Amino acid sequence: MAFVTTDDGAEIFYKDWGSRDAQPIMFHHGWPLSSDDWDAQMLYFLSKGYRVVASDRRGHGRSSQIDTGHDMDHYASDASAVVEHLDLRNAIHIGHSTGGGQVARYVAQYGEPQGRVAKAVLVASVPPLMVKTDANPEGTPIEVFDGFRDALAANRSEFFQAVASGPFYGFNRDGVTPSEPVIANWWRQGMAGSALAHYEGIKAFSETDQTEDLKAISVPVLVLQGDDDQVVPYKDASVKQAEILSNATLKIYEGFPHGMLTTHAGVINPDILAFIQA
Repeated sequence: MAFVTTDDGAEIFYKDWGSRDAQPIMFHHGWPLSSDDWDAQMLYFLSKGYRVVASDRRGHGRSSQIDTGHDMDHYASDASAVVEHLDLRNAIHIGHSTGGGQVARYVAQYGEPQGRVAKAVLVASVPPLMVKTDANPEGTPIEVFDGFRDALAANRSEFFQAVASGPFYGFNRDGVTPSEPVIANWWRQGMAGSALAHYEGIKAFSETDQTEDLKAISVPVLVLQGDDDQVVPYKDASVKQAEILSNATLKIYEGFPHGMLTTHAGVINPDILAFIQA
């Protein structure tokens, strides 16, 4: 397996598939998952002739269960370590959920200043700010995230099972047939990571204000989300992202859930490809 060691000693696992001469696409996964969550996208874009790269966030998947740095600054720095190690240029960065926050900070603080980024895609992503504050009254109350922390600390296995079988993929909606293999794969990815990284990651994805990151990005950005996202409310996420970004294309999918990259890959993948090729 391939790893990059960061300045503070975290070992970051990554996958790197395809021709080294092809345009690279780097994928940034959501909480509490791993790069395996991008299987449907990595195989698709590899088949289209792209070089596809994905890493496991520190404390997630196969990356080391380091006890520090579970914040958006380190997430972006770790992504940059992989990019620089592989010397990725003219890259497309695609992030889902927390991974979208990671993309926004990486592109703003590393990718664009280094001239390494061509475009970005934010899918059901957390910026600009999830938690409710005086300045963000539409946000989600902090008590919701406190509940996540309590449930994770009490029984992480049961909590992850409930998320995957319920709101993440919309399997709790009337008329939707749950996929037990999809639920099991989500649970598998989550349980492979560190409980500490997942616990502290809740603060990272919910309380990090990324308004300035979005303002700093000038490359074209595709913003995608479903209007039945029960995890990241789209009006406080993708709609605001498109308003803040200087060069955004927004697409809202009727009825699609938070995990639409899995449940509706056949729709999402071609839309991303069209944006990349435009």
